[in-house]
Parts: sequence; structure tokens; C-alpha cells
Amino acid sequence: MDTTSNNQQPHDIAHVVEPSIGKPEDDSAKQRNRTVAQLSAVGVGGNVLLAVFKLVAGLLGNSMALVSDAVHSASDVLATAVAYVGDRIARREADESHPYGHERFEQLAAAILALILAGVGVGIGVAGAQAALDLITNAGATAGESEAPSVLALIAAAVSIVVKEAMFWYTRHGALKINSDVFMADAWHHRTDALSSVAALIGVGAAQMGFALGDPLASIIICLFILKVAWEVGREAIGKLVDESGGSELNDQIAQSVTACEGVDHIDSVVTRRFGSQFYADVEIAMDGELSLNEAHERAEIVHDRIEQDCPLVKHVTVHVNPV
Repeated sequence: MDTTSNNQQPHDIAHVVEPSIGKPEDDSAKQRNRTVAQLSAVGVGGNVLLAVFKLVAGLLGNSMALVSDAVHSASDVLATAVAYVGDRIARREADESHPYGHERFEQLAAAILALILAGVGVGIGVAGAQAALDLITNAGATAGESEAPSVLALIAAAVSIVVKEAMFWYTRHGALKINSDVFMADAWHHRTDALSSVAALIGVGAAQMGFALGDPLASIIICLFILKVAWEVGREAIGKLVDESGGSELNDQIAQSVTACEGVDHIDSVVTRRFGSQFYADVEIAMDGELSLNEAHERAEIVHDRIEQDCPLVKHVTVHVNPV
């Protein structure tokens, strides 16, 4: 015997949908949309200003590392736009084409962000390596005698570190507040930009002290920072797209909820799989085989409701009853 439900299932209306109808849910949705809009505005506005500022400072200040850092900031604008669109699609209600909802679009957006990061990182790394090679070879003899980066580039890098670190913490706080994987990925995109600016600051400082290779080497270091975060964001996004388990902690939490219900003899199995930022759970329990179908169904409903109440990360529950 199975009893299954999610927020769209008819038999679940009395237990799930009606208590959520009205102002509390509306206020929660409005607050979430407001947070998403704020995160997007800060991400796009902040990165546009920083990209222009660092590009101008890099060109006027004769710093390739800072120009590379400006390109990274410009890529953050696209990253935030992808995060915003991915979040909006993921929050759509279930429909005929997607009866289980659209949550996985959030992980798809995070995977796209990882690809954007990786592409930007490779481009910056190749440019930095080429500049370093030019300085080392005879062809770069003239370039090696070129003017070192100015104080303007140093100041711009320092300002970027402070601003991007602030944007990281702001976006991270908002992502945790609304439980958004894609905006958490965007937050780490901001952090890589802050780390890029640290590398640019070191490279510019080294070049000013006479170590000409410092500036292009900083671009290569920036590339490595970006690729590392791209790998981490992409790996997590893909893991959530391929039915990754909720892990022992969530399974134990579900088991505790089940054992607290009257009439459950024992638990046969608990299996979870990720769906977007939430999880589906399949639970098999054993009950007295002499119970009537109605009695077994009622007790299974109690188990289902208890799991949804105790485990907010669980989006959908299937309870299968085996006779003892």
C-alpha cells in the first residue's frame, strides 16, 4: 500500500494546502521575491560599476592584471543575470509539462554559472601566460622595459577587494535566507573576484618594485582561483541534477519522525533523492497485517504528515506499508 503526496495532490489538500493559503504564504513569497530582486540589483549594479572602474584604472594604470580582473567583474554581471532567471523559472508552479515542479532549473543555472566562470578563467589564464612568455623571450625585451603599473592600479585593486568581499557576504546571507543554490553560486562568484583582486594587488605591487613578471603572473593566479571555484560550483550543481542522496543526516531525521508515530512496528527502508533545493523521500514501514485497509491508510497518512512537518527540506513523500 502506498500513500503519496505533494502540494499538488488532491488527497493532501486538507493536510497541506489549506493551512498555507492566505496572507502568510503571500507574505513569504513577496519577501522571497524582494530578496531575489535586491540580490540581483546589488550583483548587477555593483559589478557594472566595478568592471568599468577597474578597466579604466587598469588601462590608465598600465596593469594587465587589473584589466583581467575587470573582465572577471564583467562576467559577474552575466552570472547574476543567469542566477536571477534561473531562480524565477525554478519558482514556477508545477504544470502539465513539469508535474513535479521546476526546481531543477536552479541547478541548471548554477551549472551554467560554472561554465561561465571556467570560460572566463581560461581566457584570463591564456592571456596572462602569453604576456609572461613575451616578457621572458627576446620578443618581449621591449615590453619588459615598459612602464610599470601606477599607484592608480594599486588603489583600484584594493577598492575591489573590499567591495567584492562585502558583496560576497551580502549575497551569501541572502542565499541562505531563501535557500537558493544558484545565488549561493553567485556569492562564490563574488568571492573569486575578491580573490582575483588580491592577486592583482600583489602582482601590481611586485611590478612596481621592479618584478615585471608580477603583473602577468597575477593573471595566471587569478585564472587558477576562478577555475577552482568553477569546479566546485559545477560539481555541486551536477550532483544535485543526478538524484544525489540527502545523506544519512536527513534519512535519520525522517526515521526519527516515523518511529514517533503510533502503530509503526519498524522501518524497512528510507531512501531520499535531491530535487532542486529539496528532496523526495520513499519510506517503507511495517504495520500489523491484521489492520483494515482504511486503518493502515490512516496511519500511513499520519506518518506522511509527520515527515512533512518535521522535515521542511522534504518536498514529496511516498509511504509504502508492509504487513508484519
